Order: sequence, then structure tokens, then C-alpha cells
Amino acid sequence: MILRKFTEADVADLFAIYSDQAVNTYLPWFPLATLEEANTFYDTNYRQAYQKQQGYRYAICLKAYDQPIGYVNVSLDDSYDFGYGLRKEFWHKGIVTEAGQAVIEQLRKDGIPYITATHDVANPRSGEVMKRLGMTYQYSYEEQWQPKNRLVTFKMYQLNLDEYQERVYQKYWTCSSVHFVEESL
Repeated sequence: MILRKFTEADVADLFAIYSDQAVNTYLPWFPLATLEEANTFYDTNYRQAYQKQQGYRYAICLKAYDQPIGYVNVSLDDSYDFGYGLRKEFWHKGIVTEAGQAVIEQLRKDGIPYITATHDVANPRSGEVMKRLGMTYQYSYEEQWQPKNRLVTFKMYQLNLDEYQERVYQKYWTCSSVHFVEESL
């Protein structure tokens, strides 16, 4: 596969990813409805991010053709939230795991200390991707997810990329009045 930046020429492919209900079921935003929305989404979530000196927002493309089929993103706030999405016809092929491993290696080289990732408990397959990437479960918490306005229980996973292997990102824990550790994991 190829990891690269999205370009303006990729807006139709971005729309194919972000408009699919199945792909976006467990994401906080509603699926995109029009190409105009996809253009705006590209401008605010990709073009602006690419203007910063450091950023991790990649299009996942197959080597056979340089057309985006998914994405891997890492936020640069204190959560270093690791997120991904893939068109459903490419699910269950190890593509996100392979892309994620490449991004994690770049993060290590760049000195990013850790990454976190969360998944809705109703979406355990996303948690399996996190585990395959070497992330470990830390805790669960509830959040009223916006703009969908639905109560979600999340599982938070973390991978420390530096020598501080005992570090646990606490913000989600402290911001939620309902949080717990599942012992059976």
C-alpha cells in the first residue's frame, strides 16, 4: 500500500469513504451527504492540517492504483488520538493494521511519546485492530457523543512509544463521571 497526503483531486474518494453509513456508524460525525460537503471536509480536516509543520493525516491507497480507500490520522493534541477508516469492501484484509504499523514507526522516529485510540463497545472489531497494533486496553468510560447526541461506552487503548511504559493517558477517565476498568480483558 501507499500512504500519502490527500489532495484536492481525491475529494470524490474522500466522499466515498466519509459518506458510507457503514464506515461512519461508530464515528462522531454524520456521513457526508454531498460532494460540496466533502470539499469543505477536505479543506477543514486535511488542507489546513497539511499547512502545519508536523501532521499525521494519511490517505491509504493500494499500490495497484493510487486511489484513496481509507485513512489513518493521529491528532497532535495531548491525546495523540489514533484514528482510521476504510471503505467497507476492503475490510478484513489487514490493510488498516499494515498502514497503522507504518504510521506508528514514523511516530517513533519523530519522538511522539504515545498514542491513544478509543472504540465504541458496539464496535469490537476496531478494538481488535488496536490490539494487533500493540495497543493495550487501559479503561472504559461513557461520553455523550456529539453531534449524534448518543451515549457511548468507549474502551480506551494506548501504546507508549518511549521508555515510559507505565504511562496511562487520564483525560477521558477524569472527564467522564462513569469510568471503570474491565477486569476480564
